[in-house]
Amino acid sequence: MTTDPPATDPDSEGAAAARVLLVEDDVLLREGLASLLGRSGFEIAGQTGDSAWILPLVRDLRPDLVVMDIRMPPTNTTEGLDAAREIRKEFPATGILVLSAHAEVEHAMELLATGESIGYLLKSRVTDVEEFVDTLHRIVRGGSVMDPALVQELVTARRRNDPLAELSPREREVLALMAEGRSNAGIAKALWVTEGTVEKHVRHILAKLSLPETENDHRRVLAVVTFLEAR
Repeated sequence: MTTDPPATDPDSEGAAAARVLLVEDDVLLREGLASLLGRSGFEIAGQTGDSAWILPLVRDLRPDLVVMDIRMPPTNTTEGLDAAREIRKEFPATGILVLSAHAEVEHAMELLATGESIGYLLKSRVTDVEEFVDTLHRIVRGGSVMDPALVQELVTARRRNDPLAELSPREREVLALMAEGRSNAGIAKALWVTEGTVEKHVRHILAKLSLPETENDHRRVLAVVTFLEAR
């Protein structure tokens, strides 16, 4: 998923080369990225494989873009993510692209929520050179980029967590009318069906929403609450 503000073409004649700081503890990958970006019109402002040097280098070099691994020594957990937060606080105009070996939705959403010039890509995406270079240009121009695999995972998670996902269109209609406070007779009149048909739909709705019968909770009320919370 990409979002781009209006901008001039970064490859147009006279455009200054974007200065990039590379942060990656895998030396071969880091050197490979440096070579790739150098050939693609970027200026490599600096490199490091040590998370302790990320902020000092950003402060000293003032790069246009920081490309970093989300997991860095010494703990290989969230050093890159933590550095990205600090960079965004101190240098909000600096572009940040975080690379990850795995799709971690929570981390990606946290980064993307920080504003413009931010991106999250899987390392496997780097193999498509043209797409990767285009992504860097988008971020430098102020765009936001999310790896397609993350988009798919978010969509899947939303469907999985949607309590109304199992309801048919007619059952959703019935539940919506229930939320308006209508009785079964009132719902039947609104939908031009029999009251018995409505009762059948209501039973199916309650079953699909897994609402248990208890002495204190009215399942019909709980169904309406579920409907309202899911909107």
